[in-house]
Amino acid sequence: MARDGHAQRLKDKLRGAADHAEPSRIRLHRAISWLARAEAETDDHDACFVFLWIAFNAAYAQELGGSASAREQLKAFFARLLALDRAGRLAALLLSQFSGPIRTLIENRYVFEPFWRALREHDASERWQEQFSASRRVATRAMVGGQAGTVLEVVFDRLYVLRNQLVHGGATWSSQVNRAQVRDGANLLMAIVPVVIELMLDHPAADFGDILYPVLPD
Repeated sequence: MARDGHAQRLKDKLRGAADHAEPSRIRLHRAISWLARAEAETDDHDACFVFLWIAFNAAYAQELGGSASAREQLKAFFARLLALDRAGRLAALLLSQFSGPIRTLIENRYVFEPFWRALREHDASERWQEQFSASRRVATRAMVGGQAGTVLEVVFDRLYVLRNQLVHGGATWSSQVNRAQVRDGANLLMAIVPVVIELMLDHPAADFGDILYPVLPD
């Protein structure tokens, strides 16, 4: 797994940034610390993915989940980031550099929650397949049309399922089964998370909301 050492550079940059309010500094410091831990992993994709997910969640600082409200919050977060990303770094990652792994992820039913829900509920209808096909069409149109926000939403919807499989014990550590999705998920997050953190670092006036767990005096 490639390790570019983004964390140390971002840590140094944060140290020299005087314009961030204390809650923002805490948020970014936490995110960078978990990014550093992820970069320390050389060949454990499971661990790397989990550490990167924590890093993203520390930057995002809201509960990620499958509810409509959580999705709307995440959509607004991505829209805010993309508006700040005048150089188009996130779009380039999604639509060019990682277009292959993203297409593979989108085509993978094992990171599509309605597939598992149908299995749990013994639903023999083709409803999940219809939803899967619709989701793939949306993602493909977004990729072709350069709609980075929609691509981000679909990608993180899939990655959230993968996160649940790992964090909730729905997968075996270093399993030989479904390795590609864990590897691709970790590589995707390893590319996306540093850009997210740096965009937030570069725009101290942007409002990303309160942190969930502020530092309190003893």
